Amino acid sequence: MLMVIVFSIERLLSIMKAKGKGNTTNFVRKVQYHLSAGDLDAAESECDKQRGSIANVVKNGLKKYREMLSNTDLTHEQKVLAIQKEIEESTSLELPMLQRNLPFLATISPLGTLGGLIGTVLGMIRAFAAMGQSGAADSVALSIGMSEALVNTATGIITSALAIIFYNIFSAQIDSLTYLIDEIGYSITNTFDSKQK
Repeated sequence: MLMVIVFSIERLLSIMKAKGKGNTTNFVRKVQYHLSAGDLDAAESECDKQRGSIANVVKNGLKKYREMLSNTDLTHEQKVLAIQKEIEESTSLELPMLQRNLPFLATISPLGTLGGLIGTVLGMIRAFAAMGQSGAADSVALSIGMSEALVNTATGIITSALAIIFYNIFSAQIDSLTYLIDEIGYSITNTFDSKQK
């Protein structure tokens, strides 16, 4: 359970850092607005204000956009592909940071239940050992064994439930960030394609 709490706090902090300072959806809309107006400086300024993974990807895409404006060696299609490639490479560098400890949460989920079951079995062994003594059963030992079994069962179930809940929450947030990165990446390449023909 302690590992679930530690990894969840770490993922929460990492995802908050990846989102940046402001609202990510508003950031994407502002950058799209500046792109459609042809104001690359304002779009880059928004990236500097926002910070985080999305802003890093967008800023790299905008730098490549600016570079392709002055490039005379490549065809229009090659320039668009160069911008797309830059955005894809930037995204592939940012995503591992977002997904770093999620496999641990996914692994802890079934292990929490199994750990609880092991504790339950050991508690039941202790309880049945107390009942199996010759003469009257030791009610204190029986109670301790049953209590141990139930505490371990509850701890295992709570650990698994928390791991599943946090894994799904963080996966959904990462998917949302990835979608926003894809959306703004498409906007950058589409704007270049339509305005620079």
